[in-house]
Amino acid sequence: MALTTLDPKTALVVIDLQKGVVGLPTVHPAEGVVANAAALTKAFRRHGLPVVLVRVTGAPSGRTEQAGLLSGGARPDDWADLVAELDQQPEDHVVVKKTRGAFTYTDLDDHLKSIGVTQVVISGIATASGVESTANQAFEHGFNVTLAVDAMTDMSAEAHEYSLTRVFPRIGESGTTQEILDLLDSTR
Repeated sequence: MALTTLDPKTALVVIDLQKGVVGLPTVHPAEGVVANAAALTKAFRRHGLPVVLVRVTGAPSGRTEQAGLLSGGARPDDWADLVAELDQQPEDHVVVKKTRGAFTYTDLDDHLKSIGVTQVVISGIATASGVESTANQAFEHGFNVTLAVDAMTDMSAEAHEYSLTRVFPRIGESGTTQEILDLLDSTR
């Protein structure tokens, strides 16, 4: 569904834009995704809207058939550090997760509801993993969901496209960074 509105209390949720994840090979250049997410963080802050920065630091226990992003091997000490372009501010809420979605075993739902948030705009890497899981969880927790489609990417073109065309229309609205910025500016 095309972007129609942003609630008065909308939060931006940025998924896993951290040094180790941004350094992975992706379908769309991570630099563009980071630039778009950074533009969104600046605009949300300028309009006095909450920004949530999510980092992944581990993986849940359990067997899978395919090795995941967080399986095996040592990682550099700065692997989970947020990218500098996000310009983390003291008022930003930081979520550290060990699962695909940012709501599981974190304080994200309680935090958003405690400040009156009714809608989330989601961006990040990877589209079919952390972004999709978080979007599904947000929808299940009763939030209106908007996906910033050019502020996300995946390691798989097929997975990215499937999320954009088959999953996201069922749980929210989608728009480009510029469409979201324009709507923010015209309604605030």
